[in-house]
Amino acid sequence: MVSVDSGPLPGWRSLTRSLMGMHGHVPEKQQENATWLVTEFLLVGFSNLPDLRTTLFALFFLTYLVTLSGNVTIITVIHADRTLHTPMYRFLAALSLSETCYTLVTIPNMLARLWLENQAVSISGCRAQMFFFLGLGSSHCFLLTLMGYDRYVAICQPLRYSVIMRPTVCLCLGALVFCSGFSVASIETSLIFSSRFCHSNRVEHFFCDIAPVLKLSCAESASKALAIFFLSILVVLISFLLILLSYAFIVAALLRIPSAAGRIKAFSTCAAHLTVVIVHFGCASIIYLRPESGGNPDQDRLVAVFYTVVTPLLNPVVYTLRNKEVRVALRRILARSHAILK
Repeated sequence: MVSVDSGPLPGWRSLTRSLMGMHGHVPEKQQENATWLVTEFLLVGFSNLPDLRTTLFALFFLTYLVTLSGNVTIITVIHADRTLHTPMYRFLAALSLSETCYTLVTIPNMLARLWLENQAVSISGCRAQMFFFLGLGSSHCFLLTLMGYDRYVAICQPLRYSVIMRPTVCLCLGALVFCSGFSVASIETSLIFSSRFCHSNRVEHFFCDIAPVLKLSCAESASKALAIFFLSILVVLISFLLILLSYAFIVAALLRIPSAAGRIKAFSTCAAHLTVVIVHFGCASIIYLRPESGGNPDQDRLVAVFYTVVTPLLNPVVYTLRNKEVRVALRRILARSHAILK
C-alpha cells in the first residue's frame, strides 16, 4: 500500500517494514521522520455510513438501470426513426452516448465497492478513471455548447440551417468536441499524476476526482491547483457563456415573432436543452470553479452523487417527456414492434 523512501537512522527501513507487517501502520512519531510513498489509494466512499450500504446500493443500482435504459432508448429511437435524422437529434444521441459512458466510469465501481466493501484502487486505475471522467465531463460541456449553437442557427438563421449544419460539418464539430474534451483531461491528469503521492492514501471520495487526489501529492500543489482551476474556467465558464450568448440571440429573434403561439413553439425546441444546461453547469461550477479545494468532503460527496447519479438520470427523462417528436417516434417504433410480433 505504501512504502518508505528514506529515514535518518540505520536499519530504519527494515524496522518500519516489520512494524507495518505487525500492526499495519507506523507509530506517529516515526511517521514524522519518514517519507511515505503511496502505491495504491483507498477510496473512503460511503464507509462512514455502514448501516446504509445496502440501501445506497439498491438506490444507486436502480437509478443506474433507469439511466442506462433511458439513454439506450433515446439512441435507439433516433437511430431507428428517419424523421429524427437531423443535427439536433444526432447531437442528442451523442449526448446520450456520452452520458452512458460517463456513468459507466463511476457508478459500477461505486456499486462494487458498496457491495464488496473493497476500497483499494491502484494509482494507474485511479488515473484512468480520472482521465475518462474528466474527458467525458469536458466533452459534455462542449457538446451542450454545440447544441446551443445548433438551436441558434435553427431559430435565427432557419433558411441557411441545412447549409450551415450539413452532415460533414456536424461530424467535424462532434469530433472536435470530444478531441477537445479529452485533450483537457489529458493535461489535467498529467498535472495531477506528475509527482508522487505521500503522507496518506485515503481519497475522501467514492471515485478519483481532482481535489481529493491532488491533496495527497508530495509536491507543492498550489500551482497545479491554480492551473487546473483556470482549465476548469476555460471548460465550464466559457462554455456556459457561449450558451448564454446563443440564447441571447435566440431571445432577440423570438421577440421579433409577432404571435405568442409562434414564440412558444420556437422556444419549446430549446426548453429541454436549457434545463439540462442549468443543472449540469450548476453542479460543475460548485465543484470545479473554486480556486482552492478546501470544501467539506461530505458536502462534496453529496454534490458529486447529484452530478454523477441524478443528473444523468435527468437528461433522458427531460428529453423524452418534454420533447414531442421523440415521444411520437417512440410510439411509432413500439407500434411497429407490436405489429411485427403479431
